[in-house]
Amino acid sequence: MAEKALVLRHITKWFGRVKAVDDLSLDIESGQLFTLLGPSGCGKTTTLRMIAGLERPDAGEILLKGQPIVSVSRRIFVPPEKRKMGMVFQSYAIWPHMTVFKNVAYPLELRKVSSSVIKEKVDKVLSLVGLEGLGDRPAPNLSGGQQQRVALARALVYEPEILLLDEPLSNLDAKLREQMRLELKLLQRKLGITVIYVTHDQLEALSMSDQVVVLNQGKIEQQGKPRDLYEQPQTPFVRDFLGKTVVLRGVARAVEGQRLRVELTHAGGVMVECPCHSPDSLSAGQKVYVSVRPEDVVVTEAGYASGDNYLKGTVETVLFAGERTECQIKVGEESILVYVPRSQVMDPGQSVSFQLPREAVNVWPA
Repeated sequence: MAEKALVLRHITKWFGRVKAVDDLSLDIESGQLFTLLGPSGCGKTTTLRMIAGLERPDAGEILLKGQPIVSVSRRIFVPPEKRKMGMVFQSYAIWPHMTVFKNVAYPLELRKVSSSVIKEKVDKVLSLVGLEGLGDRPAPNLSGGQQQRVALARALVYEPEILLLDEPLSNLDAKLREQMRLELKLLQRKLGITVIYVTHDQLEALSMSDQVVVLNQGKIEQQGKPRDLYEQPQTPFVRDFLGKTVVLRGVARAVEGQRLRVELTHAGGVMVECPCHSPDSLSAGQKVYVSVRPEDVVVTEAGYASGDNYLKGTVETVLFAGERTECQIKVGEESILVYVPRSQVMDPGQSVSFQLPREAVNVWPA
């Protein structure tokens, strides 16, 4: 059984009349890159700040490797500087009057570490984050990516047990964000450090994380591995927050164990066969929504294949998006967005057939 680096139990935080975090419980294993994902105001940064000791919860407790660092009922509160955690803020919080070396050395100076050890540790961590030889450079003379690395080096220099990252890539341009996603993941694997990562960016969460928690209004909507959350969302909020989704209206016509047949009432009455993960929650005659990811829809340019899960429509708009083409297709009363390979030429007004692959479909009570 994997060791728990951090445990949160029934954490609650109020700001006036607003409950920012609502009875939140989490188990975070050692060595994981664990992401708190959600829209603005969902409670993810407040949770991170309570872990860091920058906010006090109104209820609950937090355990670091089995030892309480916060317990409201027992009146335990370990101050931030004694929690063995490093934190990188969204703004980086780089001191402009200091050099790169002095910025990174600051946490060690606060801990009264000798100058020889400071130099050794700072040089080592600057090399680790790709800033070797830049120790004497004034902080204002750095690019955005270099400032992000300085903030990361400062958080790592005293070898914390947990690294906390609060939207660390949000101030970078798209190309640099892509590069830093890869560098952060490689660095985390190299160090074997536990990372708690806060972001609203679905791509960051899905591409970097070992575990993702999707938060909404201070509560957990779903937790799991990135692929599981994307392919098997358990709530409409998770389904719609993690990428684009095709949603079609229908009526359940037959529920047979783990199989379900749905008539797409607003898309020409076509029958769709779907997996039924919760047969007890659905019954024949019930109105439902059928959802599928746009990239899972299989589009053909001509002809019409009959049978279950095949639909016919007309292309309304075509948007070239580099690695793919995005097409809006009119199907009966529905209008849906699908993705096709850029090699597949589509034109407005064109008749198309497409298939909803059975295993890629999810069904929700309307």
